[in-house]
Amino acid sequence: MVNARRRAVESLYKGECTVKEKRSIKDPITHITSTKEVTVLENQKCKISYEKQTSSTKTNAPAIIVQTTKLFIAPEIEVKPGSKIIVTQHGKTTEYARSGEPAIYTDHQEIALELFKGYA
Repeated sequence: MVNARRRAVESLYKGECTVKEKRSIKDPITHITSTKEVTVLENQKCKISYEKQTSSTKTNAPAIIVQTTKLFIAPEIEVKPGSKIIVTQHGKTTEYARSGEPAIYTDHQEIALELFKGYA
């Protein structure tokens, strides 16, 4: 049963995501195993959050700006390391890779993301 607090958190989700993994698939006819991209989750409600961090020094060097991207999603969803996560939010679709271990809370989990550059 989903409690009121979780419903409140999930009401903030404005995006949807698809999670894909690379898996070894054996062809039943040729018996050749090849690696294929497999969709493991589709149209899952979620939210992307961006945080910018600025680092300045006492020198005349330009400030360094780093952007952190987090995915907010239901706590029971498992996203394996190395997965491709395709998020559509506010009309924009972006491909990400999971980075780091998720922070799992009672009503949601937060997964640090980085832009997808290819499977490892």
